Amino acid sequence: MENLGGGLAALAFWGFIASTVVGGLWYAIREKQAQHATLQRMIESGQKIDAEVIDKIISGDGKADKDLKIAAYITMSVAPGLVLLGFVLSRVNEDIFAILSGVAGLVLFVGLGLLAASNIAERSANQNDRPPM
Repeated sequence: MENLGGGLAALAFWGFIASTVVGGLWYAIREKQAQHATLQRMIESGQKIDAEVIDKIISGDGKADKDLKIAAYITMSVAPGLVLLGFVLSRVNEDIFAILSGVAGLVLFVGLGLLAASNIAERSANQNDRPPM
């Protein structure tokens, strides 16, 4: 019976993660549908549509590099908090500090990966903005 609380906590955690992923996917699908509906309304109204207009509507505002950089900084700032949490909880169980330090390292590397992705997206956006020679 005492493992029931831990099991419910784990179930709640993974349920939250699953609902966040499903919510993000649902939002992305709805956003794509809205973009296609905008293009369809433009075509039906007889407006002239060239490749630049289509790219602007489909790609959105083109701030993926900034979004990735913000996500990287937020993710990397969680790592020290996990280490601090491990330090505080180590008074209850000695092994928790080592475990949460490992988790903090993983979170830090995820943040570094996001930062690298933002740099790649920024370089890609800068290359696309350059006029052809």
